[in-house]
Order: sequence, then structure tokens, then C-alpha cells
Amino acid sequence: MPIPSRSRSRSRSRSRSLAGPAAAALALVLTGAGCAAPAGGPGPAALHLSAATPPARGDIDGFTWALYAEPPVLDYLYAFDYPQNTVLSNVCESLMRWTPQLTLEPGLAEKATQTDPTTWVYDLRPDVRFHSGATLTADDAVASLNRHLDPELGSYWVEDFRNVASVEKTGPLQITVRLTTPDALFPQAMANSAGTVARAATMEEQGKAFGTADGGLDCTGPFRLGEWEQGASLRLDRFDGYWGKRAKAGHVTFAFLPDSAARTNALLTGEVDGSFAVPPESMSRLRAADTGRLYSGESLTTVNLAVADLGGTLADVRVRRALMLALDREGFAKGAMRGAATPTSSLVVKETWRGAPPEQVADRLAALPPVQRDLDRARRLIDEAGARGRKVTVASSPLGPDVALLATAVQDAGRRIGLDVEIRTVAPDAFTALFSDPEARKGFDLFPYTYYLSVTDPLSMYGNFRTGQFENYAGYSSPAYDALADEATAEYDPAKRALLTAGLARLAADEALCLPVAEYPGSVYLGRRITGAPTTISYMYAPWAAEVGAP
Repeated sequence: MPIPSRSRSRSRSRSRSLAGPAAAALALVLTGAGCAAPAGGPGPAALHLSAATPPARGDIDGFTWALYAEPPVLDYLYAFDYPQNTVLSNVCESLMRWTPQLTLEPGLAEKATQTDPTTWVYDLRPDVRFHSGATLTADDAVASLNRHLDPELGSYWVEDFRNVASVEKTGPLQITVRLTTPDALFPQAMANSAGTVARAATMEEQGKAFGTADGGLDCTGPFRLGEWEQGASLRLDRFDGYWGKRAKAGHVTFAFLPDSAARTNALLTGEVDGSFAVPPESMSRLRAADTGRLYSGESLTTVNLAVADLGGTLADVRVRRALMLALDREGFAKGAMRGAATPTSSLVVKETWRGAPPEQVADRLAALPPVQRDLDRARRLIDEAGARGRKVTVASSPLGPDVALLATAVQDAGRRIGLDVEIRTVAPDAFTALFSDPEARKGFDLFPYTYYLSVTDPLSMYGNFRTGQFENYAGYSSPAYDALADEATAEYDPAKRALLTAGLARLAADEALCLPVAEYPGSVYLGRRITGAPTTISYMYAPWAAEVGAP
């Protein structure tokens, strides 16, 4: 199950709970995975991917939903992982909205207008009420977005505001965002937590308590925050003053079930009604169950090996390429991921290349290394680099057999081509620190991580290798790469931007800046008494629970 982890910790001073991205995520994704795919189990190619489950036909008093972890906080500034966003997306809303088809539509802003390459104007919907009863104004939107620019708050989404010069009120229900340079990712980010709007007065009054069990929230979504029993569950209650379509359920109760076996049993017995991110080891049981149905959708998620150090043994690109060629990605996908994943040579899934001429993108991506192992070629690269017998250190952690399985796969690959790969196991907290603290990465060459996109654009991943970018873990720096990344960022035409980004993908692959391993779809299990949930990763930022009701 894709979990806490994508490497996207946005703040330089704080680590996001997400895996400390990659760590946790991969760990939870593979928790309990065995060494062989279940006999007869369908691989991803056999799955039917859909955007949503059958629509609900009636209302329901309420339903329960399983989370693999309790949200540490629900302040949108730090909502950068599955548990937080799965809950918060139903309580707080953004200026724009990510649809189940992973496209953009109006959210709290009924209109977004680009008046010039560096100016975006957002006209807010009238008569929108916060849960406290106050009416939404431009002041609330300005205050909400400006919190990301406050270094004292340490927003995890600060990278989305790197080109923002100002956010100002230009009318009672209008705000204007001025950029320092054209930025095609910014308007897309207004559909995720970066574009969330909460009541300014409440945030000021609550201070650090905002978004906590003690402070609460004051937003505009179809549900309002109810009782939060720390360590056990959290309840959302329907907000009858909602501006949009009334929620079909009177309440939603999120149960915190960190043990994957307990979570699966709760689904099978009906103790909980549904869950996203079903663990791979549970899919065969849930698929065969008569108590509900398992669905799959696009998750925009990949499992990778982050390069933590471009010095030492990995300083020579031939060594990095050799490891990529020697890694048994097909075995990992079939074994560790129980056949739920597809081996890949790309850092993003094909779904993200929307709007680009397929044949042109395919041509530019043709140079990506093959998925199949090529040990002979890998050994030749090691010999050419004079690296035979040299040491490579990969991080692992007792987060679950998942991280350990990928680390072991790296060790096996290294052994087969003449490298001395050491697995160094660290505590979960130390593994999480790899994503936010350069000091924590010292002594490591590689570490496993899971990465999901929060916008449907591959540039969101490939922009990470710019000089000085927070998620540029190895400190890679190339004027040519930076120039192409800047050109892609400034290009608002999706087709032209995709072609430029495909060029970045080739450069990143040529330099082996991050080693792609596998991609996998999202999953959702629904018990018999409910339907209507989306199957795509859109649930992270859109009020999905409002559509859940009786079949």
C-alpha cells in the first residue's frame, strides 16, 4: 500500500510525516509482503483502472474508513501525507479542485484568469460559509496563501511558492497572485494543499493549535471536524451550510489501524466500511471476499532509489548506470509488491504525460534505459569505471519488510556486478530524517523511497533535480539541466511543456540521478453498504467522502 512516503518534504526546517517521505511510504506499501507473487494473482496490466466506483444512489447515516496512521496534525501547511490529506480534503478546500479524472476544475475560486505570463487572478465564489458561520472573503484567501511564505511556519508546500512575488486582495472576492517569472506548476498547485483556504481570524486566534485535536479547524468543506479521540479515531460531521452539493453521509469516522493485518480483517468483517491504499499482501483476500469489492485507479506513484551522494563510489555516472542495469526490477515488482506493481525505467507514470503528442514524447523517452536486467553490460561499466570491489552503502529501516526488500535487491545487484554493497539499518526516525536533513544522509549512497505527484504533470518530479532544490538529495547541479527546467516551468502550453520535460527525463536518466524501480495503481476497498468513492489519487485534495453513500 502506497504510504507515508513520497519524497516530498517541502520545508527545509521540518520533515513531513510522509515518510519522512519515502521511508514510511515504501515501508507501509510493502509491509508484510512476501517473496513471491500469489499464484494466479493478476498483475497491474490485468487490472481495470477506473476513475471512480459506482455512484451512490441514496443517503446514509454514516460510514467508517480505515487509515494506516493517525494524522499528526491537520493544518494544511503540513498536510503532506496520505492520512492527513485523506481527512483534510473533506474539511478544507482549495481555490481549484483536482477531479477524479485528475484534471482541474474550479473550487473555491469560480474563475481563474491569467492576465499576463506572471499574473493570476482568482475570483472567489460568493456566499461561501466557513464552519464557524463566517462568510468567505478575499482576506481569508490572501492570509491562507501567505502563510506558505512565512519562514517561521515552515510550510511543507513552500516550493510551490518559490516564484510568488505577492498575494494581494484586489476586490471583496478577488485575489491576485503575481509571480517573479512564469510558472506553469503554480496554477496547478492551487488544487492541492498549497491552494487551501481557511478562515484568517480563526488561524490567528488559534496560532499553533490550529489543525490540532485541541485547536480544530475552520474551513468550508462538506464536512466539519468532529470528535478527535487521539490514538483511536477521528469523526467528521456533515456541514449543512455547505455551498456545494450536500454530502450523502451524515458523518465519517476514521479509524486508525496501523497494523495491516488488523486493517484487512476490519474490512473483511465489516468493522470498517472502506479504505484506500490496500496493502499488496491483502489484495488476493479482499478480491475474493463477498463482503465488498476491490477497485483500482491511477495513483501517479512510483517506487525509486534516491541517490544520496554524488561523491564516493557513485561519483562516476557509469557506476550509477550499472546499478540501474543490474537491479532486478521485475523480481521486485512481482515479489515484494505481490504482482501489484509494474517495473519501470521512468520516474513518473505514463498518465502524467497528458496533452503531449504521444509519438513525440515516446521518441524523446526512447533513450531511457530498459527495464530488463543486463548484468554483462553492467559489469563492463563497473570495469570501465575502475569501481570493482568499491563500497556502496544503502539505507534500510525496520519500518517493514518493504524497505528491507528493496535494499536487499540493491545488495544483490551490486554483488553480481562486483560492488561491495553494505546495508545499514537505521531507526524509523533516522530514516525519515533522510528526506529533510542533509546531515542525516551523510554516509549513505542510496535509500529507497516512494513518490507520488500532487499535480498531473511530470515536471513536478523532474524539477526536483534543479540546483538547490530541496528534494535534490544528492546536490546535483548542471547549468544545462537548470536552463531546460526553467524553460519547461515557464511554458504554459501543456504539449510544449511535456516535450521539454521529456528532455529533462532523458537527462535525468542519462545521469542516473534517481533509480526508478516500479509503478503501481491506487486501490480502494468498499464494503457492501457504501459506494461512490474515487479510485484515483484525487482523494488527497478533493472532498471525496461527500460522494459516498448507499448503493
